Amino acid sequence: MAEIGKPVSRIDGRLKVTGGAKYAAEFNQVNMAYAFPVRSTIAKGTITATDTSAAEASSGVLAVITHKNAAKLNAINPQEQWKAGIVFLGEDLPPLQDDKVYYFGQFVACVVAETYEQARSAAALLKVTYAVEKPRIDLKSELPNGYRPEKLFGEEAQINTGKTAAVLAAAAQKIEHTYTTSTENHHPMEPHASIAVWEAADKLTIYDATQGVLVTRAIAAYFLNLKPENVRVISPYVGGGFGSKGAWLHLVLAAMAARVVKRPVKLAVTRQMMATNVGRRSATIQKIALGAGFDGKLAAIRHESETYTNLSQFFEPSGLQTKVLYAAPIREITYKVAKLNVGTPTFMRAPGETPGTFALESAMDEMAYEMKIDPLEFRVSNHAAVDPMTEHPFSGNNLLECYRTGAEKFGWSNRKMQPRQTRSGRNLIGYGMATATYPAGRSSATVRVQVLINGDVKVMTAAADIGTGTYTVIAQTAADALGLPVQRIAVELGDSNLPTAPFAGGSQTTASVHPAVLAACEMLRESLMGLATTDAKSKLSGRRAEEIAYGDGKFFVRSDRSKTDSYADIMRRNSKVMMEACTTTKPVTDGGLGSPVAPCMVAPAASEENSDAKKYSFHSFGAQFAEVWIDEDLGTIRVKRFTSVQDVGRIMNEKTARSQIIGGVIFGLGAALMEATEHDHRWANPVTRTLADYHVPVNMDVPEIDVHFINKPDPHISSIGARGIGEIGITGVSAAVANAVFNATGKRIRDLPLSPDKLL
Repeated sequence: MAEIGKPVSRIDGRLKVTGGAKYAAEFNQVNMAYAFPVRSTIAKGTITATDTSAAEASSGVLAVITHKNAAKLNAINPQEQWKAGIVFLGEDLPPLQDDKVYYFGQFVACVVAETYEQARSAAALLKVTYAVEKPRIDLKSELPNGYRPEKLFGEEAQINTGKTAAVLAAAAQKIEHTYTTSTENHHPMEPHASIAVWEAADKLTIYDATQGVLVTRAIAAYFLNLKPENVRVISPYVGGGFGSKGAWLHLVLAAMAARVVKRPVKLAVTRQMMATNVGRRSATIQKIALGAGFDGKLAAIRHESETYTNLSQFFEPSGLQTKVLYAAPIREITYKVAKLNVGTPTFMRAPGETPGTFALESAMDEMAYEMKIDPLEFRVSNHAAVDPMTEHPFSGNNLLECYRTGAEKFGWSNRKMQPRQTRSGRNLIGYGMATATYPAGRSSATVRVQVLINGDVKVMTAAADIGTGTYTVIAQTAADALGLPVQRIAVELGDSNLPTAPFAGGSQTTASVHPAVLAACEMLRESLMGLATTDAKSKLSGRRAEEIAYGDGKFFVRSDRSKTDSYADIMRRNSKVMMEACTTTKPVTDGGLGSPVAPCMVAPAASEENSDAKKYSFHSFGAQFAEVWIDEDLGTIRVKRFTSVQDVGRIMNEKTARSQIIGGVIFGLGAALMEATEHDHRWANPVTRTLADYHVPVNMDVPEIDVHFINKPDPHISSIGARGIGEIGITGVSAAVANAVFNATGKRIRDLPLSPDKLL
């Protein structure tokens, strides 16, 4: 493979820096109107009256939609939604269907006007009266009324309840501590937006900022009672998703508004609405207990996780990594969930593993310190060679190599066991590390590839590029499979009219789509070769396939490279201006975030390289190392260096992969040091509602981030051997930083973010 693995620059990069890449809000339509949602000013209660007169009289207003005049949508019905292809939904709350309010900021009306400014101005004139009820806002006080979920992603949520008590009590060494993490809000660079265009009474086109055009199509079709084939969703570029884009119903509200005014309508979510209406990572309270023998071997792990939800079955699954890390003979993982009147939690980059690794990896550091063992060696000695829950071998596990490489690159041997031993002036210096992990998902996917007589190739699939480099890596895969330069490959993504592909979530796009790209290109190449070897006019006539190689847009005889036949000449002689192949690839265990029906030939695959979850456990692993400097007088924490080593299978593009890990680490630094959503407990409104007060890392907060890959193909996940990379980079980051803070100061902080007040 000549192109796969190379640090190829993004083929869409020029479009992005010149403004040529169009995002959802930029597909402006002729005669387009603008919708602006009105949000509730209470967190719980009932709407008793809505005075729309001033808004309706305002300049440019075309319509004011409330629960009293809104079109009726199909009701929430999980079984029917699943049948319709809605694999998940942000919240179980179709817009403007009744008078109930469940959280502050809930959409309770919508103003449609000629301009955005007119719609927003008129929305402020709407007067909504409520019968107010006391909201449930505090996690700790509501947990006694919480529930214990039975299922988590289709599996048992409560694992070995109560079964570790005796083992922990008898353990020679044990610790038990509580770790807490804050609510974090989704703030991708591009806020959510939708443009709805009714092409006919029963035919709808939506331009939407979504991680999955097919899921978005299913949502629109279900709630608006349309045939899926009559809904088209277009989303060629997405300015960051991270789990938040594609499952929220403002797109349905835009379609409702467009139907009322009989014009295209744009609905753009504001940055303030991002704090209430598009999901967040919920706060967690996690209790970790570890028991070990004098030999340093873990005897038991207990991980109790408490969190909240609202209008959804989703809750932060913080015990996921505890199922796969470390070789304790028994582990207990339990959940308790409270229901609060705050914005609905949802998936957020590495949901579960991000707060979960903070708790587990902090506890591992604490246990190592208590036992006077180097925390890296403690992890090595408790390394799980097989999946502790299923006892299946991992499809690929080079975690020990990650530890070794990371320790060498970072200079871990310079770390001193006792805290407060290293300083520079008034700065205390500390080293910390943690394990990273994330599951390796794969779903079925379909790809159509066309080669034109001029040698250009087009690759088409409904997959999304959410800023990760999917366009580029698909082009590299096709270029290798067809023996063409990347510059000759055009990639079309993000359109529900294209061949089916899964939602871009769970770090599964690479593992799902690229086997289909490879299979379709191979099929097309074989078709071209078949034409050549059966053509008397070809220099390849009568040759067997194993005698022929390919490259530079032509075939040639391996033993005599002068005997060639170009793709263009083969097509010209056979009177073809275009040839195509359409192929679907499916893992044996067809799970993941959506498994679309295959409209094309299903490509055969060797059983050992086809994601059989009954034989193998599919996970990626890594090691995170942090150096922090802490001003002893001010308590300010600066991460000075960070090393991340990842085992994620084959690296498809070293440059985009490195960017993904750097982005994940920065995301983790935000969680570790500053991100927190604060609510006014009187009204349950978020007071950290913009990027002015919800702090995220900026350039001055980000150190040099040294990234390394093991780069060993996973032989069992697919023919490509690559696992997803988008989410593992954040896991373990906050624990590595917190452990470094302890090493620097001797003070253990078990509550994120690690703000200066907690050190002083």
